Amino acid sequence: MVKRKIVWSKRATVKFFAILEFYSDRNQSNAYSKKLYKKIKKELGLLCKQPEIGKTTEIESVRGLIIEDFIILYEITPDTIIVHTVWDCKQNPDNLTIK
Repeated sequence: MVKRKIVWSKRATVKFFAILEFYSDRNQSNAYSKKLYKKIKKELGLLCKQPEIGKTTEIESVRGLIIEDFIILYEITPDTIIVHTVWDCKQNPDNLTIK
C-alpha cells in the first residue's frame, strides 16, 4: 500500500481558508474554525491511507469526501491526492467549480 501525499490546488487552498475565515467572523470566535481544520486534517490523513473512501462524482477521475457539511473534491494519482476544492454544501451548487 502506497501512502500518497496530499497536494492542495490554489483554488482549494483559497476556498478552505475563506470558509474558515467566514465561520470565524460569523461566530466571532475561532473555535469552530479550529475544530473544522483539525477534523479535515484528520480525514485527509485517512484519505492518504485509503484514497478510494470518497464517493465517485460525475467527473470520472474526481471523488468527493463528505465531512459534516463539506465535500473535499479530489483526484488520485499514483503518488499524490490532489485536492481540487472544498465545498460548503450550504452554497448554491450552480456555483461549484471543481477543476
